[in-house]
Amino acid sequence: MTATTAEPNDLAPQGHPQRWLILGVICLAQLTVLLDNTVLNVAIPSLTTELDASTADVQWMINAYSLVQSGLLLTAGSAADRYGRKRMLVAGLALFGIGSLAAGLAQSSGQLIAARAGMGVGGALLITTTLAVVVQIFDDTERVKAIGLWSTVNSLGFATGPLIGGIMLDHFWWGAIFLINIPVAVVGLIAVVRLVPESKNPRGDRPDLFGALLSTVGMTAVVYAIISGPEHGWDSGQVLFTAFTGVAVLTGFVLWEFHVPYPMLDMHFFRNQKFIGAVAGAILVAFGMGGSLFLLTQHLQFVLGYGPLEAGLRTAPLALTVVLLNLAGLGARLVPKLGTPATIAAGMSLLAAGLGAIAVLGSEGYGGMLLGLVVMGAGISLAMPAMANAIMSAIPPEKAGVGAGVNGTLAEFGNGLGVAVLGAVLNSRFAALVPAAVGAASLPAALAAADSAGERQRITDAFASGLETSQLVGAVAVLAGGLLAAALLRRAERMESGPAGPAAKDPAAADSAGTAA
Repeated sequence: MTATTAEPNDLAPQGHPQRWLILGVICLAQLTVLLDNTVLNVAIPSLTTELDASTADVQWMINAYSLVQSGLLLTAGSAADRYGRKRMLVAGLALFGIGSLAAGLAQSSGQLIAARAGMGVGGALLITTTLAVVVQIFDDTERVKAIGLWSTVNSLGFATGPLIGGIMLDHFWWGAIFLINIPVAVVGLIAVVRLVPESKNPRGDRPDLFGALLSTVGMTAVVYAIISGPEHGWDSGQVLFTAFTGVAVLTGFVLWEFHVPYPMLDMHFFRNQKFIGAVAGAILVAFGMGGSLFLLTQHLQFVLGYGPLEAGLRTAPLALTVVLLNLAGLGARLVPKLGTPATIAAGMSLLAAGLGAIAVLGSEGYGGMLLGLVVMGAGISLAMPAMANAIMSAIPPEKAGVGAGVNGTLAEFGNGLGVAVLGAVLNSRFAALVPAAVGAASLPAALAAADSAGERQRITDAFASGLETSQLVGAVAVLAGGLLAAALLRRAERMESGPAGPAAKDPAAADSAGTAA
């Protein structure tokens, strides 16, 4: 597919003279969007008190943002390719700023959930466009380094959310964690308009709106079933019906994508085993990181008794480790030596080991948790850049927006799934240990209803046990996913280096494999 010359920067120029300044601008926008995946975690005690939010409400406040983003990212990516990446970046910043204002002024759980969903629309436009612009303005010799820096910002956004949220909550009310986005969005808008070149592929596929609807409804139904399972019972009609509906709709999404002439997600990408391996790994890195931070901030505040700022500061070593190792270029140096499969396997194993250390050693105090956070950070700094590059290199350059959408969708869906699944494990374990507290909306409500110091201690211990079990489940899932991803990537590399290569078997596979780096 070739682009016309209708725009001066269609499939933007290689080695743009202001490429590093542009990278800084779009990384600022990216950082703001990703902060909002985890910034709400330290506000959970405030939300349960001031908005009378239940545990399920809090999970939806977090997941409304992730699910809307993950449902729209692929369509946003194809829209950016067709109508202009700069145009979509500007629209995303504007929508994100408006949604942040609505979230900061929300007066109820329902209003905040709706505002977070609105922020997710803007976030979807931003996440896809930033990586697509990186791919367009950097040539092959600098692209891996640029994507590495972009990945550092990704990790930084997830990991520093609790710290930023803690700082804001230490001085202001919970709504300030959203209002702080507004000046950043305004500065980003001005910088994007002045600096970022327009690039698009006018002959690209038109957005698949029905596919976006199916994917969003299907994923929301599945996550709803996971979140409501502990409360209503896993075998209840409501949970089973919702789960069945979600699976059926997602199946319909896959079938629709196979037959529609302009698919939101080209299913032929899945013929490339390198793409499949990177997909599996990316989902589980986000699963482990998003789910663990959701649990960690509650552990630090509800169990160990830290305030929001103290809790945020104690999660900071994760972000610091990721940033230092990425700036040192550890992952970039290891990939040529070990290969992409071994680098991803090592990173995912370290991430799993960190989760396990937090589960086993973190219950008695912060020391064991600190060790786990540092090990997790080392794993993320190895795995994430390698997987982002593997995904983008397996997709044709003219579909850079779609490729960025795939990468962002995996991260957002993995994050939402981590919060839902690990939160459900926590709630199930808590309910099993303290059946009398099952009707309470949250841990603070359960503690308030307890009629003795011994009962309150029992409730706290049960919550800590649920957190430990959840982290162990996350560790096992991440380790298994890392080994699977590495095996698929290794097999793909062997096929590409074989005497006939993939072209002898399947021209479509050859097209995607031929772009792999």
